[in-house]
Amino acid sequence: MTRYDERTALIVTDVQNDFADPKGSLYVQGAEQVVSAVNDEIGAALAAGTTVVYTQDWHPPDTPHFQKDGGVWPVHCVADTWGAELHPALRQVDGADVVRKGTDGDDGYSGFSQRDPGTGAVRGTGLDDVLQRHRVRRLVVVGLATDYCVKETVLDARRRGLPTEVPGPAVAAVDLEPGDGDAALEEMRAAGAAVA
Repeated sequence: MTRYDERTALIVTDVQNDFADPKGSLYVQGAEQVVSAVNDEIGAALAAGTTVVYTQDWHPPDTPHFQKDGGVWPVHCVADTWGAELHPALRQVDGADVVRKGTDGDDGYSGFSQRDPGTGAVRGTGLDDVLQRHRVRRLVVVGLATDYCVKETVLDARRRGLPTEVPGPAVAAVDLEPGDGDAALEEMRAAGAAVA
């Protein structure tokens, strides 16, 4: 069972319609079960006084991140659209911080940072400031998808020296290539994260 306390933050990663709803443009298999597991984690976190933070992909309509503009991905999570909204079955905490990424056409995989696809320049998302404000010393990372945004958020957390836990039932992988999700879990373990 995940351990929560007042110096921990639960990072709820990209549980948005385009990823978590079968009608979404980049639907992740098994996302419905993940939403339920994430809600359980949110309940446990709130009971322990843990900070809950949500991340969202929040892309402009045109970005090198998208296939139509030369990138890898179908159009997804365009700002202020249904696809970018948090999934309606996800428990949403009043007053919780929401960190949006990919806002200027950047690649926004990590909750901590985003990268200009042209220049490679990296800038923060504001998550570091949120964690500092709440005096967070440890993270639990859940959500979508294991092999991209969850993994990159966890790796960035470990680079910052933050003890980080990933509850297995509360994540799911895109698996563009078979086994990508399992490989991502191993990469997170190798970085020192506790992956259940």
